Amino acid sequence: MLNKMRKLKLEELNRMSNEEFKTSSRQAVRVILDNVRSMNNTGSAFRTCDAFRVEKLYLCGITAKPPNKEIHKTALGATESVDWEYKEDTLSLIKELKSSGYTICSVEQAEGSTMLGDFKFEADMKLALIFGNEVKGVQQEVINESDFCIEIPQYGTKHSFNISVSIGIVLWDLLKNKSL
Repeated sequence: MLNKMRKLKLEELNRMSNEEFKTSSRQAVRVILDNVRSMNNTGSAFRTCDAFRVEKLYLCGITAKPPNKEIHKTALGATESVDWEYKEDTLSLIKELKSSGYTICSVEQAEGSTMLGDFKFEADMKLALIFGNEVKGVQQEVINESDFCIEIPQYGTKHSFNISVSIGIVLWDLLKNKSL
């Protein structure tokens, strides 16, 4: 017997408006882009942060910032809903977030890293996730200041995911059992 399914129309998705989004509760997660080159990846980060209702997105170093046509192309309006801020220096941002009680996690392959499935995002934890440059990854100085390195398990011949894919995987895994 075939299961009959019908694709939902946009108006059936019951999405909140930007105004409702701005006043809604958020996950205790902040995402940091550390010197991300691709504006498409930056736009995708905005869109993913919107989908998971993260508190804030930080664009650091060479990461481009809105308004920008290339970012807008993949963000699809999420630059208007997601709280974001540009910071020139990732290290000073980390110090600021640590002093506000955030646990700092670089998403990177590193000695002593914790596999994503083994990382426990406790209910009372405030978390800052750092995603690095597409070629060089997260800066070593940033890793040195991190509380944890989270690694995404991989089973193929390549050694990395695209950054926008990594953001989606990590946020999904960490937030799948949390409710707002």
